[in-house]
Amino acid sequence: MAWRKRIFDLLAASLTIVLFSPVLFLLAVLVKLTSPGPVLHWSDRVGKHNRIFRMPKFRSMRTETPQLPTHLLTDAGSFVTPIGRFLRRTSLDELPQLLSILTGDMSFVGPRPALFNQADLVGMRTERGIDRLTPGLTGWAQINGRDELPIPVKVEFKAAIFVV
Repeated sequence: MAWRKRIFDLLAASLTIVLFSPVLFLLAVLVKLTSPGPVLHWSDRVGKHNRIFRMPKFRSMRTETPQLPTHLLTDAGSFVTPIGRFLRRTSLDELPQLLSILTGDMSFVGPRPALFNQADLVGMRTERGIDRLTPGLTGWAQINGRDELPIPVKVEFKAAIFVV
């Protein structure tokens, strides 16, 4: 059964990259034109079996932004780039994660990969067996509150939906 999901992920990610290539190109140009630094931000994330992998996103924040969850930054808005607010609001900053789906580090649907320094979230997921799942581009918590949800609620959503 897992091989079917993997084949779906490969086909869907490949097709999406091809179909959205003009959008990906345009967003890359906009990121480059509106702020200094690289187009992509590579974030260390916790993947399946708590293995760290590098996850790409279109850079929506200045290069000197601390590696923290956005809600822990004292003034997150001051770090956002001119195009970053739009990218984050529309979730277009997530499109480069299609590359992580192609490499097998992520799937289309699964628990969102935690930042490497979110020990509380990683610990709760490990206790519930969620660490055995491949992280996803989207998941139940993303469509039911996203960053507004407290960490224990996110874990419960994942535990209830993703039976391991």
